[in-house]
Amino acid sequence: MISLLRTDSAHPDFIALVKMLDADLAVRDGEDTIFYAQLNKTDAIRHVIVAYANEQPVGCGAIREFDPGSMEVKRMFTLPATRGKGVANRVLNELQNWSKELGYEKCILETGKRQPEAIALYLKNGFVIIPNYGKYVGIENSVCFEKVLTKENAVS
Repeated sequence: MISLLRTDSAHPDFIALVKMLDADLAVRDGEDTIFYAQLNKTDAIRHVIVAYANEQPVGCGAIREFDPGSMEVKRMFTLPATRGKGVANRVLNELQNWSKELGYEKCILETGKRQPEAIALYLKNGFVIIPNYGKYVGIENSVCFEKVLTKENAVS
């Protein structure tokens, strides 16, 4: 059974999972890692989800305000051993619900072209590809997404 904890970026389980995420991205992105690292700082993120299976941390994700109407999804990660078991879906859905509770109208995010499983996750969850935004404009490896949050797409 998967349980979810709402916390912040100071939580030790989130910090440990993000270290594993960064190691994975360093392999996938190679030299591009330096550019992305500046955009993925986790200090002072107030809205973090940590997923647990059998009381062990197995996944995480976070949201932070991008603009007054949008939350940006950041630091999505699932341990390789638990992938394909719905952990990322649960985390992503909880982040969307939390965004709606806080009064935001949409979620946006960026992922890399070298992360096909992430791209599939976002498409499966109703996100649509948009032009690269912010610091991702002109970045060849980036794919940006958005999803308008409505009562109809609330997830339980």
